Amino acid sequence: MGIFELFILAVGLSMDAFAVAVCKGLATGEAKPRGMAIVGLWFGGFQALMPLLGYLVGVQFSAAIEAFDHWLAFLLLGAIGGGMIKEALSKDEEPADASLSPRAMAPLALATSIDALAVGVSFAFLRVQIVPAVAFIGVVTFALSAVGVKVGSLFGSRYKRRAELIGGLILIALGVKILIEHLTQ
Repeated sequence: MGIFELFILAVGLSMDAFAVAVCKGLATGEAKPRGMAIVGLWFGGFQALMPLLGYLVGVQFSAAIEAFDHWLAFLLLGAIGGGMIKEALSKDEEPADASLSPRAMAPLALATSIDALAVGVSFAFLRVQIVPAVAFIGVVTFALSAVGVKVGSLFGSRYKRRAELIGGLILIALGVKILIEHLTQ
């Protein structure tokens, strides 16, 4: 996986975090650098940690499923992307919470990074260099989350659904790309 694909993947994975960060910005009403950094650190940290954990689990059984690993990566990315699209198109609205306490942020960071855990499993099958990959994903998510707080404070929640929809489409496209590359080799 090249740097461009990794960047696209990182952006796709970070769209859930971006959407929640927009809601945090909306709830706080004012984007202060400290708050932007807190949100970025929570989401970026979890988005880096979860694929690492997934990778460590995936390495344990990657040899056993090497013959169909590309299908598994395709299915995982497709399911994650499909879930994000479904959520983006849902009429349900979650209430905005301005708290940046660990009690408020940890569940949000975990919830927005579960998809990254599955991606980490697929990284094991694709033999990705995990340390640079998770660091890159964490940095991209940090930056987009911090920007999301600012966007939320300025524009409100009208971009939340679009961010989730775009993120879902990106993940599905990456899954299709992986599948096509393996089937055409």
